[in-house]
Amino acid sequence: MSDLERRYLWLLLAYPAEYRRSRGAEIVGTYLDLATPGRRWPAPADAADLLRGGLRQRVRAAGVIHLVPGVRLAAVVALFTATMLAGMWTVLELRPAPPGFGEPSVGPFVSLGIVAWVGWLFAAAAQALTPGRWRRHAVALAVLLTVALVPAAALTDLPRPPLFVLLPQVGLGLVALGASGERQVSLRVTPLVAAVAGLAFGVSWSLDSFAWSYRALTAEPVLRDTAVAVLAVVGLLAVGLALRGDHRGGWAVLVLLTPVGLLALHPLAGAADGVPSAFAPNWTALAATAVVVGLVGPALLPVALAVRARLARPSAGPTWNTHR
Repeated sequence: MSDLERRYLWLLLAYPAEYRRSRGAEIVGTYLDLATPGRRWPAPADAADLLRGGLRQRVRAAGVIHLVPGVRLAAVVALFTATMLAGMWTVLELRPAPPGFGEPSVGPFVSLGIVAWVGWLFAAAAQALTPGRWRRHAVALAVLLTVALVPAAALTDLPRPPLFVLLPQVGLGLVALGASGERQVSLRVTPLVAAVAGLAFGVSWSLDSFAWSYRALTAEPVLRDTAVAVLAVVGLLAVGLALRGDHRGGWAVLVLLTPVGLLALHPLAGAADGVPSAFAPNWTALAATAVVVGLVGPALLPVALAVRARLARPSAGPTWNTHR
């Protein structure tokens, strides 16, 4: 057995055992026939294809027919929320403090965050104009720009948005990558409408108070209210769909728990730290809460899949002794 074949067999573990027994040799043989001579490792595209196929078969074997539609629903909500927040933060970036206040800035902007927020606005436009692969690439670019703000700020010694603003944006972006290429115009333009609404909200708040900034006392309520709104909307949608026998809303709630938890990071950390909601919890409580949210949220999905698969198995009825 060659190294390449052995590594394809390792990737085949993504599939259920019964499927591997019936189709495994055929699948590996096909990939080996298509591989270029001398290759020792599976191509990244082949590996991704096998992992996607394995996940799809495991979901199908578990009888969870609404999981993929639930992921897509969660992705639509996540992209809507991320672009709306990006619109609000874009307006904030356009209002640096006057020079006499001693606040650092990046030229005419508050921080390096303007780069990421423009990336998110571009992703909203890409969703409306070019659905499918290019839209997903635009969302991935926005996520990368958001993550890159942390090392960029450290290398340049320039200000950036705080982590409690960046973390939920990354979480929402990762979920948004699961959206399908929508053909309906109404769904395609939804993120762009959300971005415009975020810009409008940002302008209205900037007119009300000059103190609106990334500081916890001003930015945290925006994130907290967004978390409550997302959870309420998706929860009501899940109940409404469940009444019609459609359970994708429940799966969407599970998928969105992590970004919602990151949006509510300050209240959750304050509850864990015993700090009143009017004050910012300490850094240790914030970091610990972020780790817990990042671990528990994603872990709930495979647990739910395992429970659903167990419930879907036909139970063996009692065996009666027919011999007298």
